[in-house]
Amino acid sequence: MKGTTEVVKGRVEEAAGVLTGNDKLRAKGQTHQAVGHVKQAAEEGIRKIEAGVRKIVNKT
Repeated sequence: MKGTTEVVKGRVEEAAGVLTGNDKLRAKGQTHQAVGHVKQAAEEGIRKIEAGVRKIVNKT
C-alpha cells in the first residue's frame, strides 16, 4: 500500500512541476513514482514468498 501512495504523490508532484514549469519538482515527482513502483514490486514479492511458505508449512 505504501508503494501506491508514493506513486500517487509522485504523479501529483510531476503534474505540479509541469504546470508551473518547475523541472526540479517534476523530476522529484518522477523519482517518487519510481520508488513507489519498486516498493510495490517488493511488496508483491513478499506476498508471494509468504504464500509459498504457508503452502510448505501446511503440507507438513
